[in-house]
Amino acid sequence: MPTASLSAGATMRKRAVNLTLNEGLVAQAKTYTSNLSATMEDLLAAFVAQQQQTRLTRQQQADAASTDWNAVHTALGSFADEHSTL
Repeated sequence: MPTASLSAGATMRKRAVNLTLNEGLVAQAKTYTSNLSATMEDLLAAFVAQQQQTRLTRQQQADAASTDWNAVHTALGSFADEHSTL
């Protein structure tokens, strides 16, 4: 899966989206930022990057497990070979 830079500072096309958010939470957030859209974009970019890293890590772990299992199979053969009913 190709990963593109999702940095909020990057010059990318933007479009308006509708979000349903807790009204009180939005009011509180506005006391901390004057640009709620930019703040949400930064948080969303960080979330996406973290999810991509998690997916990559899981894939690498699965690849390592598969490689290890294949090495065991090559060295010892298949357990099922000793118990064939044919």
